[in-house]
Amino acid sequence: MAKENLHNIRQLIAQQAARMMAEDGISDFAYAKKKAGRQVGAMNNDVLPSNVEIEDELKLYNALFLSDEQPENLYQLRKNALFTMRLLERFNPYLTGSVLDGTAGLGSETHIHLFADSLKDVEMFLLNQQIPFVSNEKSYRIMNDGKRDKKGDNRKTVPVFTLEMDTGLIKLSVFEVDDIRVATKRAPDGSHAQRANIDEVSDLLHAAI
Repeated sequence: MAKENLHNIRQLIAQQAARMMAEDGISDFAYAKKKAGRQVGAMNNDVLPSNVEIEDELKLYNALFLSDEQPENLYQLRKNALFTMRLLERFNPYLTGSVLDGTAGLGSETHIHLFADSLKDVEMFLLNQQIPFVSNEKSYRIMNDGKRDKKGDNRKTVPVFTLEMDTGLIKLSVFEVDDIRVATKRAPDGSHAQRANIDEVSDLLHAAI
């Protein structure tokens, strides 16, 4: 396959994946790129774009096609995140992911990290507040852990409570209290994932008014 043709296919897949993430609320880069690859008939992993390429296309898509909807949608996602964080203040909540970095599309998931002494405390709090949730787990790539998976990554699997809101799903990842000193990695490029506490998210909202 010619180098120029390969580049064009990678860009096409990246653009299609970005569109799905922006419009359909897909947050998993791997899922988006594989689905986009199938849609354009490119199943070989060698032609799939990197997460960074998709993120660049996502920023461009938001600017070109969602310049009106995306900022308002992002504001509402952050507003709901702040409300949820204040509700869960006792569990040291931090906002992270696309809602924090500003790349969130329409219906994107909101990711909040909690740091609690007991998983049961979080679960009982949600039950007592009559907040419906679904329980599952999520594996994070982290910076400072001795355990490596088969790919050589440092990983930590934590419980997740998923809440359903009008603007999309809110995923509460419950870490141990000491994990607040451990940085997780961004999906696109493996760099340190940003985290923002209640005051910082509040400042973001005030700055947008």
